[in-house]
Amino acid sequence: MNESSKKPENPAVPARPTMPPAAKDAPASGLLDWSRRKIDYLRISITDRCNERCLYCMPQELKDWKERNEILSYEEILRVVGVGVGLGFTKFRITGGEPLVRKNAIEFIERLGAIEGVSSLGLSTNALLVAPVADRLAGAGIDSMNVSLDTLDPEMYRAITLKDLAPVIEGIDAARAAGIPRIKINTVLIRGKNEDQLLPLIEFARKRDIVLRFIELMPVTTTEMISKKNFLSAEEAKTHIAREIPLTLDREVRLGHGPAVYYRTADRQPIGFIGAMTDQHFCDGCNKIRLTADGKVRPCLGDHLEFDLRAVLRSGGSDEDIINLFRRTLGLKPAEHSFRKQYKPGRSMTAIGG
Repeated sequence: MNESSKKPENPAVPARPTMPPAAKDAPASGLLDWSRRKIDYLRISITDRCNERCLYCMPQELKDWKERNEILSYEEILRVVGVGVGLGFTKFRITGGEPLVRKNAIEFIERLGAIEGVSSLGLSTNALLVAPVADRLAGAGIDSMNVSLDTLDPEMYRAITLKDLAPVIEGIDAARAAGIPRIKINTVLIRGKNEDQLLPLIEFARKRDIVLRFIELMPVTTTEMISKKNFLSAEEAKTHIAREIPLTLDREVRLGHGPAVYYRTADRQPIGFIGAMTDQHFCDGCNKIRLTADGKVRPCLGDHLEFDLRAVLRSGGSDEDIINLFRRTLGLKPAEHSFRKQYKPGRSMTAIGG
């Protein structure tokens, strides 16, 4: 196994601290990490490529896509999922980059959804390519779809993503028409870009009976957008919204498998806030790890630690070897992310997976 904590991705970043002694006592069975959190959720990136260039996600000059032979094949991923289900993973999400840009992505999703033991199958997408395939996605078992949408202003949308807004709206509406049960909009809060879009987005979600979540800007890549002047906290956004729409905290609501804290409007519309930077308890209930498109198992988005599963798969590794790598990953999953500790990303968000 190749533990990148021994050699950080970014040489300017110091090696991560040694894990507490409890890490050495990680459970020999069962999907618990060293903090005793239950881990049953695997997010799988199938490509590092994207058909958008979001300002906060991908450096505009980025061209260092992985070569085809560096990306896990569908057969390799399906094998990992089969082993993962046997180990205790039940929830899976397909991400990218933009997952639908990869050739034969729909066929792969159909095969993954047919694996016994997959109880929840989600898709994270920008929705640009969803409309023509929405029915197939629903038929493949996609039960939740997260759509990145930061503004309803076409000019601002193009400024942020370099793409047109209309196909995104068509994709969302097609997914609703196809009967995908849970559709969520993920809106990254950007000061000076979309403060005036909070209320229109709430109304957009209300009319379509879909869930809206506001997400704090995180240092997930190296772009000029990742700066204090562009940061808008979830609390500030909530205060802005509450001036026009009273909000009531609802700690009982759970809409999906993530860390969002939900509030309700007077007519019971749920609005989620994901405060990765300001919520000191953000990581307490983390239940996920990630598999990158190039085959690295990453226990935390905001930490450089990762393990080389591709090397195991392509060196004739057994299922037990895969299980051991997962257990090693869980044993070293950090108690919390490093975003608040001058974290410097070594890879862009598209390379890690959303």
